[in-house]
Amino acid sequence: MDQPTNKEYLVMHRVGDPDELRLLRGDITNYPSDAIVNAANSELLPGGGVCGAIHRAGGPAIADECQRIRSERGLISPGQAVATTAGRLSAKYVIHAVGPVWQGGDQGEAQILASCYHECMRAADALKLHSIAFPAISTGIFGYPVERAAWVAIPSLLEDLRCAKHLVLVSVVLFDQAALDVFAAVATAQRKPGSGNPYEVAIGMYE
Repeated sequence: MDQPTNKEYLVMHRVGDPDELRLLRGDITNYPSDAIVNAANSELLPGGGVCGAIHRAGGPAIADECQRIRSERGLISPGQAVATTAGRLSAKYVIHAVGPVWQGGDQGEAQILASCYHECMRAADALKLHSIAFPAISTGIFGYPVERAAWVAIPSLLEDLRCAKHLVLVSVVLFDQAALDVFAAVATAQRKPGSGNPYEVAIGMYE
């Protein structure tokens, strides 16, 4: 399926009824979802990129809870995730996932990145949430190549969504059009386990 050029679009990837994976470009801080995922650092401190934007939009309540978790648990290991309040955000929770720093691809980065997605999905399902929105974890200052990250993220999310008890909508909210194009191409290349048939994928355009 070809992606539109020079237009805003949304990819809707049907996993079940009503389970769906969506891909779009936007600002995750104001995206309507029960939980949004923060690409966090091990200290759970406000930083740059998505992390900084979420802390600024959500206010000090998020950082306060992160500090409490850090005091109780110490550093959060790469591949792990913890949930906090969402503060002023419209979401109910922020789930902070610590992604891998790209070191060339032979230091277990893919396994750590997959763990981030699995742990976030597990946490959201345990909280009995119906929707969760992700950024492209580790593709910012952590340097993970976008296409390689997409080939980890999309299969991980599809697998977990098929198994989830409560989650029915998973969104990946990308910062720019180039990243969306890459994630959309990877999503449309996926095949159903067992049958090998393609998933039902639709593309919607909007202003």
